[in-house]
Amino acid sequence: MSMNCWKTKCWKMGLLVLAGIAALGWVLMALWNWLVPALFSGTREIGYLQALGLLVLSKILFGSFRGRGCHGRWHRQRLEQMTPEEREKFQAGMRGCCGKRKGDGEDTPKQQHD
Repeated sequence: MSMNCWKTKCWKMGLLVLAGIAALGWVLMALWNWLVPALFSGTREIGYLQALGLLVLSKILFGSFRGRGCHGRWHRQRLEQMTPEEREKFQAGMRGCCGKRKGDGEDTPKQQHD
């Protein structure tokens, strides 16, 4: 996988993350404006930036949006149970899937076909 392809994937992933954050902010704003003023007297509707602020505050108070509980431990235990050959095969497959990182494997350039 070429470096330009890897950069393109990073940009696409970054845009996807930003779109997800924007969508979560909108969903939070819509839910707040629908539920809170109806349930509690004296509260008012919030704007989009206030909803994004609530997302950031919830991240600070309650941790990440990703479930980092036992999921990582499960993967680690599974890797530890593999034989060295299985682990190498798995890692080689991941390198092929996710692209080669700097310093991984061979440094020889690919042959071009005419």
